[in-house]
Amino acid sequence: MVGEQFHLMLLVAAQTQTPGMFIWDTVVFDTPPFLPVDYYASLRYCLGSYLFCFCFEAIGSLVKLQFLDLSDNALELVCPEIGRLRSLRHLRLANNQLKYLPAEVGDLRELQTLDISTNHLMTLPERLHMCLSLQYLTADRNHLWCIPRHLCQLPNLNELSMAGNRLAFLPLDLGRSRELQYVYVDNNIYLKGLPSYLYNKVIGCSGCGSPAQKSEVTLLSFSSGQLTVFLPAEVKSIGTHLDPVLPLQEMAMRMLHNTYCRFLKDLQLLTPISLPRSLSELLCCPLGHCHRCSQPMFTIVYPKLFPLRETPMAGLHQGRTSVSFVAYCCSAQCLQTFELLS
Repeated sequence: MVGEQFHLMLLVAAQTQTPGMFIWDTVVFDTPPFLPVDYYASLRYCLGSYLFCFCFEAIGSLVKLQFLDLSDNALELVCPEIGRLRSLRHLRLANNQLKYLPAEVGDLRELQTLDISTNHLMTLPERLHMCLSLQYLTADRNHLWCIPRHLCQLPNLNELSMAGNRLAFLPLDLGRSRELQYVYVDNNIYLKGLPSYLYNKVIGCSGCGSPAQKSEVTLLSFSSGQLTVFLPAEVKSIGTHLDPVLPLQEMAMRMLHNTYCRFLKDLQLLTPISLPRSLSELLCCPLGHCHRCSQPMFTIVYPKLFPLRETPMAGLHQGRTSVSFVAYCCSAQCLQTFELLS
């Protein structure tokens, strides 16, 4: 591979001996002609300078790169070409100034660790759930207001940390996977409800459940006594034990899901003409599954609250939180028969 070159262009600010002063320059790295390009592709890159933009001209050459650490910089942008690092297993982007990540992050099928903590992210990459090897996801201290429900489909996710964000609710299915054992959502002041699937997991929820101003959180909520929890934005209606009959749309969605997912196993048969895109996406990834019988739910939930302070876990948190476990059921019957400690 003599003559083939890899160009990595970085905008670097190197600190001088004078406090507060930096030398700005553009650095270009070329592979020497006497070394194969894939030698450099196998290197472990840890870049600790003050980067503002990380761009690749020939990123496809890094076919063996497994570890990339760009933490503690001033990154404002990660180029979409990062999705071409198909062997990448560990990506660390902590302590930067990122406002979004490209959807191409979802192309990293071998990725096991993703650390995007201490940035300015308001949303997660829309295809992140396609990182099927992901085991550890850390997104502490951002501006995230929700966790995409698609992340509950990650088969190998073991630890999820979203502390210090703006979360007001969690996906209904969070914790349903047996692989997910550690969930940390501390210091999300608007968060008042934890899915009951998390009851037997290791959870961190200190600093959650503080009173929120009505103008700050405009979501559908459910109250029981003096307790109130916010529900995911996709929830259209709330059922109670007095509502034994499901809405027509919910009944139709469950029938379609049963037909196309359990028998035909092919949702491609549903064209956009026959079903709106929003409903088609719900069929692929339901709102959640009943915490009592695992029935998929699409538009309506029957919630039941269990204050954490009234469970055996109360002693572990010692009054540092005021959240409740929420059982999301599919019907009035499941609502009445669900017990958290059973």
